[in-house]
Amino acid sequence: MTDLSLSRATVRDIAAAHVRGRTDAVSIWLWCVAALVMLMVVVGGATRLTESGLSITEWKPITGVIPPLTHEGWQQAFDKYKQIPQYQTLFPTMDLGGFQTIFLWEWTHRLIGRLLGFALLVPLIVFWARGMLSRLLKWQMLGIFALGGLQGFVGWWMVSSGLSGRVEVAQERLATHLLLASITLTALVWLASGQRRTFIAERLPAALRHLASLMIILVLVQIAMGGLVAGLRAGQSYNTWPLMNGHFIPPAADLGMLTPLWRNLVDNITAVQFQHRMTAYVLFGLAILQLVWTRRVAPGTAAARRSVAILGLVTLQAALGIITLVLVVPIWAGLLHQAFAMLVLIMTVVHRQCLGAKALACPEPASGTL
Repeated sequence: MTDLSLSRATVRDIAAAHVRGRTDAVSIWLWCVAALVMLMVVVGGATRLTESGLSITEWKPITGVIPPLTHEGWQQAFDKYKQIPQYQTLFPTMDLGGFQTIFLWEWTHRLIGRLLGFALLVPLIVFWARGMLSRLLKWQMLGIFALGGLQGFVGWWMVSSGLSGRVEVAQERLATHLLLASITLTALVWLASGQRRTFIAERLPAALRHLASLMIILVLVQIAMGGLVAGLRAGQSYNTWPLMNGHFIPPAADLGMLTPLWRNLVDNITAVQFQHRMTAYVLFGLAILQLVWTRRVAPGTAAARRSVAILGLVTLQAALGIITLVLVVPIWAGLLHQAFAMLVLIMTVVHRQCLGAKALACPEPASGTL
């Protein structure tokens, strides 16, 4: 009887180890894809800051993977760039070497997008064929793959807005492109961090889950607003903090100078920078509230430590935003600001996933890590 019990226990242990191994493989894959999305966002920020986004004037999803390989090929690509308003208005003295620099930034951005598609699709097929994905996860991953395809289309829709009639891409399309990438990252991190989610008996108030969800939404809104700021080059105006031209709240005439009024939300440099600042303050305040509340109801738990990490990241992100503004958007500061926005998003998503659907805290890790 004892031998039979041990045998059954051994079988259960082997089966459990097998399931954990499959779950770990899927989790690692999802985290790797999420890292690629984050890299693509940062490189996308570099293309914006270096004015590289319009250097490739054609959308060739397949053949575009190969850059020009000869002097004649580079010259042909440069000649096409010379036909758009950005070159004619902003860079009429640019030489071939300068064009090659901005071309390679945009080419790298698009190449990462193609690699991302392969990194998502190929393992998906393998894991699917081996039965390593649940039915729900299959549909979720198909949805993320569709989001990736939509992102490629939106990217070209954004670029096309700057090829005629203006010298840069439309800021609302840039914000849409960035927001869609951030939503994709959110979905990947949610699934990756939930692959081996287990819970302990420690209960947290349902309102804390709602607050964590609100934090994710607000971070996404703030990222979209940052896209508007970048698209309008609003960071090159009002380069003081905490005041904007001597005012904490700019005059109503400045905030509502455009008609109809809704245009001020996306087209008015003053209003766009102001709303980005105010949303940052709200996010910072919610991070403090989450920290105080969580430490009060669940001191010493992983949830409490995550709330500390979130406040720390939000604080660093705010500091980087101020530095970027005061220094008038140097490339290094702008890229750090964008990268930390993604880190804040990742941490808020992990925190909300760990809180679960039943107000349960994540288990205490043995190492004391988050």
